[in-house]
Amino acid sequence: MTMTVRDLRPDVRADAEGFSDTRRLALPYMLSTPESVVHTLTHAHPDAHFGQLIAEEDGEIIGTAQISVAHASPEPGQGSANIYVRPDRTRRGAGSLLLRTAEERLAGLGVTKLFAWVLDEPENRAFAERRGFRASRSAYFLRLDLAAGPLPPRQDPPAGVELRTGADFADDPRPMFDLDAEVVADEPSDIDVEFTDYEAWLEETWKHPLLNLDLTSVAVVDGRPAAFSVAYTDGGTRYATAMTGTAREFRGRGLAKLAKNDSLHRARAAGYTEAFTGNDTGNGPMIAINKWFGYEVCATEVRYVRELG
Repeated sequence: MTMTVRDLRPDVRADAEGFSDTRRLALPYMLSTPESVVHTLTHAHPDAHFGQLIAEEDGEIIGTAQISVAHASPEPGQGSANIYVRPDRTRRGAGSLLLRTAEERLAGLGVTKLFAWVLDEPENRAFAERRGFRASRSAYFLRLDLAAGPLPPRQDPPAGVELRTGADFADDPRPMFDLDAEVVADEPSDIDVEFTDYEAWLEETWKHPLLNLDLTSVAVVDGRPAAFSVAYTDGGTRYATAMTGTAREFRGRGLAKLAKNDSLHRARAAGYTEAFTGNDTGNGPMIAINKWFGYEVCATEVRYVRELG
């Protein structure tokens, strides 16, 4: 059997479908569609040098890698490579070949510290550790049964707070960018991120095909977005929370919980049956909120890191 690795061709539908199918099989807790795969590749910031690699065995796509340089971090020389192989096609060399290709490409771009998410399973962790990676932080995937599971009752916004949707900001998304930038800056991460490029954010985030503005809930105070729960949907029955957070000056008032509850209720009313989200294992407040909603941990990922060169 012949194993090869190459770049995804965004103009070839079969590539995007194969990439998306492989990601869903290997990581069923994250939403992926062929359209989202192509969008992510074609709208990434040029300084990220973002790439999507495909491992093929006799013409069949069995593995994928997403690689990038952390261009939005104030610390230079950092990059990531997240590799996933179809569960029924492991132990054939696809993961090793994808990782070697990713490391060579990123090293050529000046990356000296490489980060990778690895599912918290013995075989996957052993794969990373044999190649010199060391474990760092970890994160949970959580699932909620929207079809049958109970949701907390809807809550009326407190005085001075209005619940709106992302669609209400379609004509001027700048306030949503400002809120997103502040929330992301405070999110637990190995790589510090600074959102400063509004036009890039519009292309990468606001126009993302999974983003559902109608189900994205925003708590507004004095006309300003103070908290939000950003909804992704896959065109089927799966819904995911891409981000939930509150601007610093409004924290401690329950606005993130208010927004997320509103989004979940409207998602269920719209026919979505599964809800997914993710939390850093050290993010106690958001884990508590998600347990209050009824989410249960369905998998754990570990962030691994190693020096290149």
